[in-house]
Amino acid sequence: MRFAVDTGGTFTDLIVEDDAGICRMFKASTTPSDPVKGVLDALQVAADGMDLDRRAMLEGGSLLIHGTTHAINAIITGRTARTALLTSEGHPDVLMLREGGRAEAFNFNIGFPEPYIPRSLTFEVPGRLRLDGAELAPFDDAAVLAIIEKLKAKQVEAVAVCLLWSVVNPAHEARVGALLEQHLPGVPYTLSHRLNPSLREFRRASSAAVDASLKPLMGHYMSGLQQRLGDAGFSGRVLVITSNAGVIDAQDAAEAPIHIVNSGPSMAPVAGRWFSQTDEGNSNAIVADTGGTTYDVSLVRRGQIPMTRETWIGEPYSGVMLGFPWVDVKSVGAGGGSIAWVDTGGLLHVGPQSAGAVPGPVAYGRGGELPTVTDASVALGHLDPDYFLGGTMTLDRAGAEAAIRKHVAEPLGKSVAEAADAILAIATENMVQAIVDITVNQGIDPREAVLIGGGGAAGLNSVRIAQRLGCGTLVIPSVGATLSAAGALMSDLKAEYHAACFASTARFDFDRVNAALARLQASCEEFGAASGAIRQPVIRFKAEARYDTQVWEIEAPVRGPRFAGDVDVAAFVGDFHAAHRDLFGFADEASPIEIVGWTASITCPLRDAEGLTLPSNAVAQTARTRNAYFAATGWTDVPVRRFDAMHPGEAVEGPALLENALTTVVIDPGAVATRRASGGLSIAIGEKQ
Repeated sequence: MRFAVDTGGTFTDLIVEDDAGICRMFKASTTPSDPVKGVLDALQVAADGMDLDRRAMLEGGSLLIHGTTHAINAIITGRTARTALLTSEGHPDVLMLREGGRAEAFNFNIGFPEPYIPRSLTFEVPGRLRLDGAELAPFDDAAVLAIIEKLKAKQVEAVAVCLLWSVVNPAHEARVGALLEQHLPGVPYTLSHRLNPSLREFRRASSAAVDASLKPLMGHYMSGLQQRLGDAGFSGRVLVITSNAGVIDAQDAAEAPIHIVNSGPSMAPVAGRWFSQTDEGNSNAIVADTGGTTYDVSLVRRGQIPMTRETWIGEPYSGVMLGFPWVDVKSVGAGGGSIAWVDTGGLLHVGPQSAGAVPGPVAYGRGGELPTVTDASVALGHLDPDYFLGGTMTLDRAGAEAAIRKHVAEPLGKSVAEAADAILAIATENMVQAIVDITVNQGIDPREAVLIGGGGAAGLNSVRIAQRLGCGTLVIPSVGATLSAAGALMSDLKAEYHAACFASTARFDFDRVNAALARLQASCEEFGAASGAIRQPVIRFKAEARYDTQVWEIEAPVRGPRFAGDVDVAAFVGDFHAAHRDLFGFADEASPIEIVGWTASITCPLRDAEGLTLPSNAVAQTARTRNAYFAATGWTDVPVRRFDAMHPGEAVEGPALLENALTTVVIDPGAVATRRASGGLSIAIGEKQ
C-alpha cells in the first residue's frame, strides 16, 4: 500500500493506492500549527473510509510521499534559524548588493530590501582564490577559529559558507567546513560549492544562506514526521516532494531543504501531463490547481514541464532569491478561501487575503466572518451544503448569504446572487491573468492547449476560465480534487548534479568538458544504484548557456555524456538555437555559444503504472435537480449528477452540476461534459452564454 499526502493551506489531500493498484482519495482539514497532525488526520479519514484500523493500514504501507509548505512558510514568516554567513574577505555585502534590477525602475519610494542574513552575522574569511583555482592568498585557520568563537557568542544556529571561486577550487570552503565540524559541533552548515556550484556569486550565496537557515527547522520536522508515522504503525519509506517535480528521501530533504521549498505545487503538472495526453492526446497543457489559499498555474510544453532558475520568494529583486531550478509556477491569491471585499471607491476585489484553514470560509461555521469564493458558490446553489466532502461536513448557506449581503451586495447595491456571481467573475479574471502571464512567457497560445482543472475548488469556475482563454477543452481529472497528491504518486525519485565548467563553441575544450560530464554521470549512477528503482533509471544532461556577450543563460539539452567531436558540438548548437527560438522567438545563428554550467539529472521510476486507477464500480443514482443561479439564466433548476454514476462516453449538457465526494464541477450553459475512460471529465466549452 502506498500513500501520497499534500499539505495545503486549507485541506490536506491524501491518495491511497492499495496492493491491487486501486487509488482512493481523501481530504482532512489542515492544522497550520501542527502540519503532521493534518497528515495523521487524513490517514485516519482514509482508514475510516476503507473500514480499516489505521495502524493496520499503515503497517501494510511500503511508501509515503509527502508534500509540504513548511519550508516556504518559514521563509515568508521569518521563522528560520539564526544563521551566519562566512564569505571571502572584502566581499561581505554579497547578499546586500544582490543582482541588478528593480520591479519599478523609477519608483524611488520603494525601500532597498534587507539582506537575507544581516551584516551583523556576516563574517569575512581571509584567503583568496583566482578564477582558475590558483591560490592568491593563503587560507588562515586561526582567523576562521576566531570567527567560530564569535559564532558561539552570537548563539548562531546554522552557518552558510560562500567563498569566491569555490566552484573551481573548493579547498578553502572544504577547510571551513572541517573547522566548523570540529569546533562548532551540532550546528548545521552549508557549503555553496556542494549545494549550488553556480558561477553567479549572489545566487550561490543566497541559496547557501536559505538552505542553511532551513536545516534546523526541517531537520526537526522530518524527524518528527518519521517518528510520529512510526508511532502510528508506518515503517516504510518516507519521500518528500521536491521543487523540480520529483521526490527525494526525507533524510536527504532534511540535509538539503532548499530542494523542497516549492514542494506541493510542482506535482500538479506531473498529473496534468498524463491526463492531457491520455484524455485528449495533447502534449500542451495549462495546469491550474485551485486550493483554498492560492491558484497555482503551471505548464506542460510538448510533453515537458518547464523549469526556471529565476526563483524568487516574494517580489522579483526585492524578495528572496533561491537560485535553484524549480517548476515554473505562477501563484496568485485567488483560491476557494480568497476573501471578497469592496474598497472605499466601491470596487469589488477578491484576494489576495485568504480565510485559510482557520477560520476558513463563513460557510464552514468555524468563526469566519468575511465572504469568500467558496461562500459565493454556496450562495449560488453550486455547492450542496449537505454533500460537502461527501457529506462529512455541512455548510452554512444562510451564513454565507448573510456575509455576502453585508460586505458585498449592499455596498454594491446588488442582490446576493448578483454579488456572488460578481465574486466568481473577479476571481476568474485574477486566474485568467495568471494563466496569460505564464503562457505568453513560455510561447504557448492558450487556444491550442488543454486546460487541466485541479484542486478541490477547480470545478467552481474552470469553465468560465476556459471560455475567457478561448480554450476549446477543459479536463477535470478523476483525481482532480487531489491533483498534486496524484502527481506525487505518479512521480519518480530524482537527483540533479551540477558542475561549473566554462566552454565556448568557438574553441571547445573537449577534454575538460568530457571530464566534467563524466563526473556528473558517475554521481548519477551512484545515486541510481542505491535508489530502489524498479525500472532502469534515465540520465539526462543539459547545459546553462548563452550567446557570446549575452548576460543571462538558458537551459539547453545535451544529447549524451560525451562530446566526441565537432559533430556533437554542432548538434548542441542546433539544440540551443531551437531552445532560444522557443523562448524568445529568434535565434542568433552566427554567434558562438558560451556554456557556464552543466547539469546531469537522474530519474528513477518507483512504480510500474504510469497513471492512476480509481474504483470502477459505478453507483446508482436517481435523477435530481437543484435550484442554482447562472448569469445567463438566472435562478433555474439544473440537473445534478454524480461522477461515478456516469459511464464512459456519457455526455451532460450545461447548465448542470456534476459532483463527487470531494468536488463539484459547474457546467455552465453552452458547455458539454463527457466522461472519459480514465474517469475524468472532458468538457467542450462552446460559446459563452
